[in-house]
Amino acid sequence: MEELDLLKKDWKRNENSYQQISEVDIYKMLHKKSSSIVKWILVISVLEVIVWTAISFFFNADQYLIEMHGESFIVYFRYLTILNYFVVAVFIYMFYKNYKNISTVTSTKKLMQDILKTRKTVKYYVWYNLAMIVVCSIIAFAMALYMNPQMSQITNNNKAFAITICVMVLFITLFVGLFWLFYRLIYGTLLRRLFRNYNELKKIDL
Repeated sequence: MEELDLLKKDWKRNENSYQQISEVDIYKMLHKKSSSIVKWILVISVLEVIVWTAISFFFNADQYLIEMHGESFIVYFRYLTILNYFVVAVFIYMFYKNYKNISTVTSTKKLMQDILKTRKTVKYYVWYNLAMIVVCSIIAFAMALYMNPQMSQITNNNKAFAITICVMVLFITLFVGLFWLFYRLIYGTLLRRLFRNYNELKKIDL
């Protein structure tokens, strides 16, 4: 934001004679920065899908289910995978629309509205991904407990079963926490920059 700070200082020095020009210049700079941030949100979300898809090729879930004698669950996991890709595709489309809207917007008020809309969409996207990680982790642990013959001794022992559940909860919490930190670092940083732009635009719109 160094360019913006310099521009604002120049605006204050020439407030009487160049106020309108300075407002336009500040708006253009904030517009450009906001558009760039939303573009990066779109790019990162697409890269995220590509990475997860690449990882899935190295982990054969169908083979694992067959080994656990859970062939009947294969079709349900495929439906879950298709549903997940569909929901993520909808989010990516919304990111694209937000990017196009912000890139072509011509008024301060509309830009502010699009920034808030983008922030809300990203937050929903992050919470959806975290929820899916929790659901998939619980399903994986449950299947490992009840479908793996080697786990029968644990399920038949109340103390061992309680310890296993505690370990499972701890593992899922740590796993989700790592992803939450990742999302906070990547998307959170971009959203904070976007919100700073919103606050600057709010000053102009007053």
